[in-house]
Amino acid sequence: MGKKSHATAQRRNGRRKDRLVFLSVFRCAVAPLREKYSYLAVVLVVFGLPLTHAQTQPPYKDPNLPIEVRVNDLVSRMTLEEKVLQMQNGAPAIERLGVPAYDWWNEALHGVARAGYATVFPQAIGLAATWDTKLMHDVADVISSEARAKHHEFVRNNQHARYQGLTFWSPNINIFRDPRWGRGQETYGEDPYLTARLGVQFVKGLQGNDPRYFKVIATPKHYAVHSGPEPERHSFDAKAYERDLRETYLPAFHDTIVEAKAYSIMCAYNRTNGEPCCANKNLMVDILRGEWGFNGYVVSDCGAVRDIWEYHKFVKTEAESSRRN
Repeated sequence: MGKKSHATAQRRNGRRKDRLVFLSVFRCAVAPLREKYSYLAVVLVVFGLPLTHAQTQPPYKDPNLPIEVRVNDLVSRMTLEEKVLQMQNGAPAIERLGVPAYDWWNEALHGVARAGYATVFPQAIGLAATWDTKLMHDVADVISSEARAKHHEFVRNNQHARYQGLTFWSPNINIFRDPRWGRGQETYGEDPYLTARLGVQFVKGLQGNDPRYFKVIATPKHYAVHSGPEPERHSFDAKAYERDLRETYLPAFHDTIVEAKAYSIMCAYNRTNGEPCCANKNLMVDILRGEWGFNGYVVSDCGAVRDIWEYHKFVKTEAESSRRN
């Protein structure tokens, strides 16, 4: 073998020895970790390569986990004060957890013009006069498309104010039988069947049909028997016989919850049969959760929790009012 070939062979042997030494050191270094981590994961750690996204973030930020797991993880990290503040419609940001501010109060009765320029459709009573369920679905679909687009633009500009979210307090499916009420234009009229059919299509048009994500969330309101005198709504007791309750005032709520799968519902200011609607066991527990199997969330009408103690005199303190809500 010539000098040149001999030198080349020595260099190869040297490199081979270096590799063997390196691999020996590497195996010694990773041996204690092999029971806990996969070989590939250890290689990624040792060589400074990134692990998968899911392995570097808390569970509540992992979109691949079930939503219940993510929610439970997030709530477990919150202080009591943070939890309480999140119960307001204007929920503040929790910066340490990366939770942005959010206002649950958004309106979409016949468009989202409260959030700026938008398509404004006729008032609900006018839409109901068409008797056209497909048209109602199409209208709601346009409203939710504009709402989605606006929301994403707001988020891009770090805006989280009222009317800029995705949780809409619509439709109003109260039964309108007395023009002196004053808010009949928000409803679909006096007929329980027509109101239910239109309400179902409006909810479906808002929420969309994606199997994983809501387009937006619909909130049928005001549950229930809310079409009494408007000036007295904070203290009024709407007395309804069981038959009238079941045949007139509840069908539209039943259908929008059970059939259309509305994920939210708003309880009313008034009392129904002696108990404030937002603290009414028959309405909120026995019927809504028990009979209808509702597993979404309930929002109170603005100030309705205060009404429970201040105007209805149903409990003695604000704290008890919040607990009963």
